[in-house]
Formats: sequence, C-alpha cells, structure tokens
Amino acid sequence: MTKDYYEILGVNKNSSKEEIKKAYKKLAKKYHPDINKGSEEKFKEINEAFSILSDEKKKQQYDQFGSTDNFQQGFNGGFNRGFNFSDLGDIFENVFGGGFGRESRQDFSGSDLRYDLNISLHDAAFGKETTIHIPKYDTCPHCEGTGSEDGIVTTCDQCNGQGTIIKQRRTPFGIMQVQQTCPKCHGKGQTIKDPCHICHGTGRIEVNKKIKVKIPAGVSNGTRLRISNEGEAGERGAPSGDLYIFITIKPDKTFIRKGDDIYVEQNIDFVTATLGGEIEVPTLEGKAKLKIPTGTQPETLFKMSNHGIKHLNHTGKGNEFIRINIDVPKKLNKKQKELLKEFGKSLKKKKWF
Repeated sequence: MTKDYYEILGVNKNSSKEEIKKAYKKLAKKYHPDINKGSEEKFKEINEAFSILSDEKKKQQYDQFGSTDNFQQGFNGGFNRGFNFSDLGDIFENVFGGGFGRESRQDFSGSDLRYDLNISLHDAAFGKETTIHIPKYDTCPHCEGTGSEDGIVTTCDQCNGQGTIIKQRRTPFGIMQVQQTCPKCHGKGQTIKDPCHICHGTGRIEVNKKIKVKIPAGVSNGTRLRISNEGEAGERGAPSGDLYIFITIKPDKTFIRKGDDIYVEQNIDFVTATLGGEIEVPTLEGKAKLKIPTGTQPETLFKMSNHGIKHLNHTGKGNEFIRINIDVPKKLNKKQKELLKEFGKSLKKKKWF
C-alpha cells in the first residue's frame, strides 16, 4: 500500500529539517509502545517516515519517485540500519525516566551564591576590604562534611560508587540499556551506617557566615567578583559552589564618573574669571590647586591628569575634569556700581546700566 511519509509526520515538502524533527519527536513520544500500548505498528511507521525524510539524499529520491511503491531502500518496515539515534536522547529520557546513552549521575556540588554590595565612589577608586554576612549551607564541623557520626563512609555495594545503575528494557528496537539513579544511595555513590547527629547525614549545616571581601581599586557598576568555594557547601564532601559579589556604586554628591574619568562643577567669581588667579578644587584625594587663566569663559573645561579612577586591569588612572561656572552678583552697592560704570566707559561701549 502506498504511504505518504509527509502525511504520516504531518508536514509538507517545504518543511525544514527542524520542523520534520520536531514533528517526529512529538509523534514518537505519543505513540511509543511503553506509553501507548498496542501502537507498535504506528510507531514503526513514524520511524520509517522520519528515517527517510531526515536524510537529505533519501528524501530527494523519495520526492523524485513520489511514492513508497516505487521507492526501495532495502529496509524491512523498521528503522533503516544506518539511521542516526544521536538526536533522540531527549525523547527516550522522557519516556524511560533515564538517560539514553548519557551519564546521568547526580551532582551534589554546592550551589553558587550572589551578593549585591553597594559601595561609595571613594571605595571604588581606592579599593577596600569589608566583611559581609552570608546565610548559607556550610560544611558540618562535627563530621567534617562526611555526614557520618564516626567518619566512616563506604562505597555503595549496589552501584559500586557510580550513583547510577543500568537497567534493560525491551523496546521495538531491541534490548536497550538505560541508566537510573541508584535507589540505595540516591545517586551519592556512598552509604553511611551512622548519620551525623548534627547535620543528619547531609554533611552540611545552615550558618550565617562572615566573609571578608577585598574590593580592588577601579571597580565599576556591575563588576563581578568571585570568591571560590564560598558558595553553598556540597553534600557529603562534594565541592562547594562559588560566591559572586556584584558591585553597585552609590551616586556621589561631588563627582560624576564617566568610565575612569571624573567630573566636577566649580563656581568662581567674575573677577577671577576676568583677571585670572588660583583656586582650590576638590579631588578624590582632597583639595588641589588649579590655575585660572585671564579671560576664562563660562563652561570652560579644565583637565587634571591622573586625578581620576585607577584603571582596573592596567596601570595608571583616569583624569579629573573641572567645569567652570561664573557667579554674577545679583546685588551691588553704590560704590561697586560706580566702579563698574567706569569700567564700562573704558571699554568704549554703550552703558550697561
């Protein structure tokens, strides 16, 4: 009887490889004999269609001949012997509850932890060492992480320390081996006779641990610091996770940071702006002298080299930029007004007042 492989999988000739694979996986899971009793023939038919349509050369030949009556590939109603099963692992994992040719041993390593730390701009510029408190699971001090009251841990005799056992199942493809978590040691690969009375055999306890954090000079918003082995402790001596510190820098009242440069606004009187002089400006390290040249205009930007933030990954520092604002007095006494009028006349311009 003529078979339409496209109709069997519910796709068309223009369907992509991914669409064909997706359709097959959905049908294979639905009609797998271990789930749907009595569906062996349907399951074989689905696999037959997929074995042809998933192979570009076979698909081209099938499209050319147009039907299974004229299309001969030498298979006897089942899987083509050259068919690749490597992409079907997730299907069999869902069906059988275990891996298909995969390592499924459980991992009892500790989890990584995250801590958000707010620091000042000054601390970001010069670095700092601080102490934080982390609630977490840590290694049990009584049993030293073994989970055993007497410290004796033995290899599981059912899985020989693998944490998994191999079981065989009969399928339409023959006898298949699947891995499952060992029911005796629950995937740990070890057993203990007398569990620790403090941690109850887990090898870890809940604590609120003090941890010293060294913040390097030059960190910026979003910098991530890793402290190895300071995450959650693993069960029964399994490796601990890591602690990740995420840095947030609080806004500063004086400076604005852009990269490793800092900016500051500085007001000067119009006499200094006109005649020039020397002023004090704030820096991250304290006050510093800045020379103001004659005739400085509003919004003039002065640069002080190497007064910014230390570069995190190489030597040197950024710069400090000082933006000048000129204060114009709102009130003048009689004498000040007269002096300004005389000054205006000397410029040979129209009166300002």
